[in-house]
Amino acid sequence: MTDLIKGFIDLFLHLDQHLSQIITDYGFWTYLILFMIIFVETGLVIMPFLPGDSLLFAAGTFAALGSLNLWLLILLLFIAAFLGDTLNYFIGNFIGPKVFSKDYRLLKKEHLLKTQQFYEKHGGKTIIFARFMPIIRTFAPFIAGVGTMNYKKFLSYNIIGGILWIAGFTLLGYLFGNIPAVKKNFTLVIFGIILLSMTPSAY
Repeated sequence: MTDLIKGFIDLFLHLDQHLSQIITDYGFWTYLILFMIIFVETGLVIMPFLPGDSLLFAAGTFAALGSLNLWLLILLLFIAAFLGDTLNYFIGNFIGPKVFSKDYRLLKKEHLLKTQQFYEKHGGKTIIFARFMPIIRTFAPFIAGVGTMNYKKFLSYNIIGGILWIAGFTLLGYLFGNIPAVKKNFTLVIFGIILLSMTPSAY
């Protein structure tokens, strides 16, 4: 467990080095690797700790260097984010009613009803804002499914949130990632992105 935690910390803090090595070793298959990371982070509620914002920023940085195609990167990662949230929604939608069909000590029908009411009122903006919050972005579509949020409504906000998140952070990396001061302090920048992304969650 300790080695796993150290591995995650190393991945976050040296994301530029790891991504550079992946591009060198796997070439075009790097797109598939990035696709799977974004898909798993957004699609499986048990995997909320994979890099999201920082990975997009780093990928945009390498796109600016010509190592990756910017528009192909944005398109593929948007599809990954869209499919991930969709899968997570349907997992929640499938599991939720079954889990809440009986009252348990921690899982009560009352909680499901409150969740449904919350998503009826705030669901749209929650799906969009959650895209920019690590961990929460993994749970938001799952809870939307549990709360039986209207799928057509979920779909539209899934698309909007996915585009803003993927394009936003990738373009930030593309435009600013190779500025000498940023490049020299890349680890601090990545750490700053992680902290900044988690601030709304803490609030």
